[in-house]
Amino acid sequence: MQILRSRALGSASSWLPLATKLFIPQSTASAVAAATGVSSWAPSPELPNHYFPLSIVRRRPYSSFLRSPPLRRRFSPLVGMGEERISYLSQREAAEIDGILMGSLGFSVDQLMELAGLSVASSIAEVYSSNDNCRILVLCGPGNNGGDGLVAARHLYHFGYQTCICYPKRTDKPLYSGLVTQLESLSIPFLSVEDLPQNLFDKFDIIIDAIFGFSFHGAPRPPFDDLIGRIASLNYIDIETQSSHAVISVDIPSGWHVEEGDISGDGIKPDMLVSLTAPKLCARKFTGPHHFLGGRFVPPSIKDKFGLQLPPYPGASMCVRIGKPPSVVISALRENYVSPEFLENEVSADPIDQFTKWFDEAVAAGLREPNAMALSTSSKDGKISSRIVLLKGVDKEGFVWYTNYGSRKAQDLSENPFAALLFHWNSLNRQVRVEGSVGKVSFEESDKYFHSRPRGSQLGAVVSKQSTPLTGRDVLHDAYRELDAKYADGGVIPKPDYWGGYRLKPNLVEFWQGQTSRLHDRIQYSLKEVEGKNSWHIVRLAP
Repeated sequence: MQILRSRALGSASSWLPLATKLFIPQSTASAVAAATGVSSWAPSPELPNHYFPLSIVRRRPYSSFLRSPPLRRRFSPLVGMGEERISYLSQREAAEIDGILMGSLGFSVDQLMELAGLSVASSIAEVYSSNDNCRILVLCGPGNNGGDGLVAARHLYHFGYQTCICYPKRTDKPLYSGLVTQLESLSIPFLSVEDLPQNLFDKFDIIIDAIFGFSFHGAPRPPFDDLIGRIASLNYIDIETQSSHAVISVDIPSGWHVEEGDISGDGIKPDMLVSLTAPKLCARKFTGPHHFLGGRFVPPSIKDKFGLQLPPYPGASMCVRIGKPPSVVISALRENYVSPEFLENEVSADPIDQFTKWFDEAVAAGLREPNAMALSTSSKDGKISSRIVLLKGVDKEGFVWYTNYGSRKAQDLSENPFAALLFHWNSLNRQVRVEGSVGKVSFEESDKYFHSRPRGSQLGAVVSKQSTPLTGRDVLHDAYRELDAKYADGGVIPKPDYWGGYRLKPNLVEFWQGQTSRLHDRIQYSLKEVEGKNSWHIVRLAP
């Protein structure tokens, strides 16, 4: 009996038995043979002639099956998924909706293609990090599905992925020629079928199947039959390290029947399916861990005409997950950071100057609330508490924030006037730690800042006795409305005595930048007295 080690739980003692034989269809036999190194095949007496036994099986991680949602027991055009009820389209309905979109509703093919491709790229970015899954191969067919793949490739390039394209049957239509020109201008490589390795995972982390869409029918012809076979063979390949190689299908897994799914049973088994407009009937047979809906362009008139029930898109997102996300093994969550080197001879001599440089870069990167920082304080008996506050000023004197002087943090600081700050800029792979003594800013400085705030924030600061118990939210709202009416004439709202600012004067500042294999950069500034003068001492710390 073969034994395969499971990495699903990150445990050295988890082992899973595998049957000695696996019977696979002849249509994938040659691809599996090339990918696994098994070269001898013989028909099995127990099965029809078109099935072959594979006695040495290399498989994908068992964790990928652990994460997959269970098969549903029954299917219907409207299927409950958690609290959602999702509609599925037949081939005829999908074609009719496309006709309406590009007819009476005035959409053009290139508009829909751009939105679809962006949806695909956004779905991938939701699940697969560009740090760990940067090498992407997009396999594009000759029709609109291939066009969606070309658009997705362009967006993925701009998202930071290393993208390659295989587009063997090009068309001279201006829309597609324009997409190719756009991709070539970005120096994105176009590979021929002959350039591809037999095992596509040898050179790529993610394979995007954008070959055939819902309008395709019949048997795939060369070279797409070979490409589909190569993708299908990846179902049997063992990824011997804990990786997240993935196959992603656009709208329809190529080779599937648009309504019946993988009829032969030996087709592509994608890890992610990105349905466009609305899921097609075959999506009911999808059992991978990630199903997304994209193409945020369906108007109410179409939803009403076809009785569509689709999940709402969150915020400004171009994609939405269908069903519950797969269960997560917390111990397996990790990032392999990729960042520029952070060297001692490149840092500023003063930590405030270095902080200002990094802060400006966080602002330029468009991070949400880059001034958010964790503030940790300690009471006189050593009980520590932390919370997120907003930085409102920084200069050579230190870091400034404002709060209620009756709050828990203010009570801690009155007993123990030392604190620590932590800035975490996740998308930049950066953190900054600051330690030092804390004191109140002047009344004049607090008053000036208080009256620079929006009127609503001033009223909120006055009515909230921070950290004290409330009998209900209505009490707070009643006090707010009463105060709002009191100053309805636009008069100046006086700053309450119990509200003001603090300044942390640093004596230690550490800059952290994530790097691959946990070999992170840590540069620490500490304030030292040398010949009667304080100066900053810079040292690199082990990660």
